[in-house]
Amino acid sequence: MSANLGLREQPPPSPVEAAPTDAAAEDARTPDPGARPLISRFLAVRASTEALIAGLSAEDCALQSMPKASPVKWHLGHTTWFFETFVLLSHARRYRAYDDQFGPLFNSHFESLGPRLPKESRGLLSRPTLDAVMRYRSHVSEAMVDFLAGRWPIAPEAMTALELGLQHEQREQEQILADLKHLWSSNPLRPVFRPLPLQAATALKPLTWFPCAEGVREIGHAGEGFAFDNERPRHREFLEAFEIGSRLVTSGEYLDFIDDGAYQRPELWMADGWNHVKRLGWNAPLYWERHGRKWVQYTLSGLREVDPDEPVCHVSWYEADAYARWAKARLPTEAEWELVAQEATQGGNFLETGRLHPSPLSALRADWGPAQLFGDVWEWTSSVHQPYPGHTPAVGPLGEYDARFMVNQFVLRGGSCATPQAHIRTTYRNYRPPHARWHFTGIRLARNAAANKPK
Repeated sequence: MSANLGLREQPPPSPVEAAPTDAAAEDARTPDPGARPLISRFLAVRASTEALIAGLSAEDCALQSMPKASPVKWHLGHTTWFFETFVLLSHARRYRAYDDQFGPLFNSHFESLGPRLPKESRGLLSRPTLDAVMRYRSHVSEAMVDFLAGRWPIAPEAMTALELGLQHEQREQEQILADLKHLWSSNPLRPVFRPLPLQAATALKPLTWFPCAEGVREIGHAGEGFAFDNERPRHREFLEAFEIGSRLVTSGEYLDFIDDGAYQRPELWMADGWNHVKRLGWNAPLYWERHGRKWVQYTLSGLREVDPDEPVCHVSWYEADAYARWAKARLPTEAEWELVAQEATQGGNFLETGRLHPSPLSALRADWGPAQLFGDVWEWTSSVHQPYPGHTPAVGPLGEYDARFMVNQFVLRGGSCATPQAHIRTTYRNYRPPHARWHFTGIRLARNAAANKPK
């Protein structure tokens, strides 16, 4: 690669070239009424990403704290590369790549598109600079607007790629926050990303159980709205009678687990989980530290004392499973979770609240049915991430989006305090390997109904 990567001696070609000429070019200046909502939505998603990085320095955006995380600057370039590759280069006949060297840098895992920079090397990219990446973002955003305004109606294949790009960027917004939090947790200055908004104190109610009858149920996405390919097809599953917890497990309840010596009790853990506990020295959720008699945790609002009423966060599947076993319960299957969530509202503590941290459950909500199903923390399930019956991956490079990760992962449901609310659905299947802890992950309990009947 050349030493001046991302620094141009000549200005890049005008993104207006992405739109056709003559009469269609005139249309590009006055968008079709049908294009305007789509253009507005595209710009809003892009602006939301850029609002997240307001106040960050170039150094903040360039560093990589571990091989599984990525620098903020890389996320900014990657989401831009996605639109350029799958929309503009594929469907805008006059568009030319902004910089041919950017493809290998910002391609994540699409093997069919050629060589890629190893993920663990992303923190070595001192070039292109943050300013150069932001110029790249502006160029592609402008080209996208011209394309959307000048090609109406949009071909179905382009619309599919556009919608996937929007959903992908919203997913990356949460990833930016998770990766930045991991990075800053290692900084002795314990930087504050956003102050934590004040919240009225409430009296937390004890966890109770909501029964669900056995039967054949349908789960999975159906209809015309967007869904990732791992959410399809809708299908039937038989569920035994079960009970599900009325709320998320709290930090105070998890402290009881710690105080009972759970991290020294191998009988509570899956074998590989116990290996992680011993090898990595786990003794509490990620970001927790003991200061004298108190537990504190690093948050995006700085170092704070652990609030016992908040949902516990940043636990691995291994820890969630061990806690459930200790509590004489289990994790729900994803089908059980989705069945319960079908009757719930999708309000909650999402990215838009600005808290970026789990919230204690309002006492007023605790009697409405299972609460906190959406927002606050992603909820580990006992289900492995695998294709649904009848699943067929998409054809071409986009078929690699989720299908390549249907192994060695567990499903998470419900979204978190860092998830955009418009991004979540009842059928949404997130997934992580069982040892992952740096995402906003927590615990909800379930149990078999038959096991709790009087003998």
